[in-house]
Amino acid sequence: MAQPQQHNPARPLRVLLSAGEASGDQYGAELIRALGAAHPGAVECFGLGGERMAEAGCETVVAARDVAVVGLFEVVGHLPGIYRHFHRLLAEVDRRKPDVAVLIDFPDWNLRLAKQLHRRGVPVVYYVSPQLWAWRRGRVRQVQRYVRQMLVIFPFERDFYARHGVEAEFVGHPLCEQKPPQQSQETCARRWGLDGARPWIALLPGSRRKELRLNLPGMLGAAARLDGDFEFVLPVASTLDPAWVRQQIAECAAKVDIRLADDARATLLHARAGVVASGTATVEAALIGTPFVMVYRVGKLTWELGRRLVKVPHYGMVNLIAGREVVPELIQENFTAERVERALRPLLTHSPERLRMVEELAEVRLRLCEAEADSHSGAKHRSPADRVAQAVLRVAETGARG
Repeated sequence: MAQPQQHNPARPLRVLLSAGEASGDQYGAELIRALGAAHPGAVECFGLGGERMAEAGCETVVAARDVAVVGLFEVVGHLPGIYRHFHRLLAEVDRRKPDVAVLIDFPDWNLRLAKQLHRRGVPVVYYVSPQLWAWRRGRVRQVQRYVRQMLVIFPFERDFYARHGVEAEFVGHPLCEQKPPQQSQETCARRWGLDGARPWIALLPGSRRKELRLNLPGMLGAAARLDGDFEFVLPVASTLDPAWVRQQIAECAAKVDIRLADDARATLLHARAGVVASGTATVEAALIGTPFVMVYRVGKLTWELGRRLVKVPHYGMVNLIAGREVVPELIQENFTAERVERALRPLLTHSPERLRMVEELAEVRLRLCEAEADSHSGAKHRSPADRVAQAVLRVAETGARG
């Protein structure tokens, strides 16, 4: 490994950021703004990210949409391009010599990047833990070797890493800090070409291309079975091109009108219910309080291998936080248009199922966000981004461990 490096105060603080998914792009943007507020001098950010990070001031060396691939085996066909992007980013690391790196989730890319950064003497902070506690736990050895500090957003993750000898800090979940969307339903309806008088159903198929391709047909099939009384809204993640999403919808040849939106949280807030792919969007839906059905599909080989490695009783984060099934989980062969329709229909009326889910989602929100409040007890409140910024600055000042 190269000699540990420390920040030279004569130049801007250089921070490498790496986020390959829509949620990571949002968290990265919030962190960039928090670093600018917390650091007395200039901060220079560059790396892998999406539109939100670019808007916040990050120079995008690699665009997130160019490397967003899902699945253990699906990635194979994209390897040559991913390899080129990976080494272009490393070349920029070698040229700029960042003082610290912040890797946000996206483990298949970021754990490999952590190894290369460690070799170069760049201290690594990992923000938003991969779900190593759920599956592929052997990868925790990579964290032990290459990561200076883990910054986790669920309280139980801190205990998991403590058992494995990894320094971890619970910084709170970033979504708990976000205020409800301010746009009215009427404003959103005008912007997205929707009928504000009809109930909306939100369709969130994921933020990566392969993910969307696998999840979209089942969602559109369910929408076609429900069509007639509802508007269907599909918010496009920042990591995807809206024109490409429209093409995917057209290729599904579903006999239903789908309107694209540019704000997932506003879509969820104004929707009567949703169909949401497993991931950060399910936590967003829970915190907003919108009843939903969780779905997910991966490639067959990925599923056959992955199902043997999963070590938790539920797949969805909302159900893991609750410790029981709050929202229906329709995974792989159980994810069909018919089953989605069947699970969704009770959530569209004033049914006992809907009322129960609304109450249980409120409990999930309380559990997640009260834990964050407890972590700030006795001290001035700081947002997760503020806490991450302070941790990153500490690591940048002390340099990498040998």
